[in-house]
Amino acid sequence: MHSDEETAMQYRTVPKTGDRLSVLGFGAMRLPMKGRAIDEERATALIRAATVGGINYIDTAVPYHMGTSEAFVGRALAGKYREQVKVATKLPPWTTHSRADMDATLAAQCSRLKTHSIDYYLLHSLNRENWDKLLTLGVMNFLDEAEKSGRIKNAGFSFHGDPETFQEIVDARDWVFCQIQYNILDEEHQAGTRGLRYAAKNDLAVMVMEPLRGGMLANTVPPAAQACYDAAPVQRSPATHALRWVMNHPDVTVVLSGMSDEAQLIENLQTAREARPESLTPDEETMMRMARDAWRRAMQIPCTGCGYCMPCPYGVNIPECFNLWNNHSLREQKRGAKTEYAIRLGGGLGDSPGNAGLCRDCGRCKVRCPQQIPIPSALREMQHMYEGPFWGAKKVFISYAAGIATRILAHRAHQGRDK
Repeated sequence: MHSDEETAMQYRTVPKTGDRLSVLGFGAMRLPMKGRAIDEERATALIRAATVGGINYIDTAVPYHMGTSEAFVGRALAGKYREQVKVATKLPPWTTHSRADMDATLAAQCSRLKTHSIDYYLLHSLNRENWDKLLTLGVMNFLDEAEKSGRIKNAGFSFHGDPETFQEIVDARDWVFCQIQYNILDEEHQAGTRGLRYAAKNDLAVMVMEPLRGGMLANTVPPAAQACYDAAPVQRSPATHALRWVMNHPDVTVVLSGMSDEAQLIENLQTAREARPESLTPDEETMMRMARDAWRRAMQIPCTGCGYCMPCPYGVNIPECFNLWNNHSLREQKRGAKTEYAIRLGGGLGDSPGNAGLCRDCGRCKVRCPQQIPIPSALREMQHMYEGPFWGAKKVFISYAAGIATRILAHRAHQGRDK
């Protein structure tokens, strides 16, 4: 027999506001699809079932589902459901070119979400470059004014940069929360454990994205890692093991999962009801470390994301290059890998490129790598695999497509503002 406490949704407290948020959040980025569009009927049923199951934090953003996620969430939560949840969305730096753009974007988001106020509002996907850009454009004044007017209730940011930039951003404002990528493979990547602890030390709620590394930790398990799970005294799926590991951290407030079907929702709800902070036994912690090490051995490059190789004098984002390569090497489905590489590292969205082809074989990184990775030769192999003879054309095409998307989103923002 389980007690009511063990079978009910677990809620954790936002330190600065006292909000009680479900440890499992619903990420509206991987909704059920019908063709190339959101399957409205099934996705609506899924998101409402999540609220019935105790989930009260829904995360969306402008680019999710090609710009349709926010409007869908607004429709799905119409009526009583909106009162039961906290909605989070984000300001996209790549479509923000002025202080006025920030107000226009927020107005359009409120319109799409059918709300007068965004509960949790994030600056989206911050790194060094995006942070500096938004600061220059006056984002601090925007957040102050939006909070004062009630258009947003809690300000935060999501992050995909280095630990030093993360700490700088945390220190820059009295943020309520942040959102970081965190899982058994990313303890030392991006913000990592260091960032998680720093945020908690400063009383920020921490929302975790990619607890399953985009589904990789659930769907493409190396045999050696599966053997670790099989030897555990309690049999659980790889997804459950990975989620429990994140939820075991008391500094984590919400773990976001982009659930795309009913089975995933049911399994994740059960995990959220059972997992408690610091509840993993010593044997379970050892098992997860062994599984993590098995994952790393199976990866193409034994990079931990420590960043000792950085900065590269020629601009290569070495940890992110190897992170993408490892992710792609473990996927059964390789489709879209080169496009993702061009978007993330080729400067296709207007940011500075960090692709492998920028390497000039100076060797500076190689002598600094604690894993003794032959970095220059690995980067040359990546360049051969990902860039090829049509690299320039692919970057131009992505930049052109991003420009069109920017204009469409700007047009929608003005439409939403004028209504």
